[in-house]
Amino acid sequence: MAVQKRFIAGAICPRCAEMDRIRAWEQNGIRYRDCVSCDFFEQSPIEDDARSELETRVNREREEQRRNAIATVRILDPGSR
Repeated sequence: MAVQKRFIAGAICPRCAEMDRIRAWEQNGIRYRDCVSCDFFEQSPIEDDARSELETRVNREREEQRRNAIATVRILDPGSR
């Protein structure tokens, strides 16, 4: 039975930093990823995969928004006890 390899939309290769070049597939309880632009290859057990999310445009933008978020500062009057 042939394994279906699927491209991950928005994923960025950790080695060559190209976007939309990462393929992923599962076989025998192991998840595989590779890049079609360079020689990046990674494998990991499926149960460990829940803690490592692939970097995509979406989660990169969310992280940038979180860092750039404006925090409200509340000034307290020391004499109002």
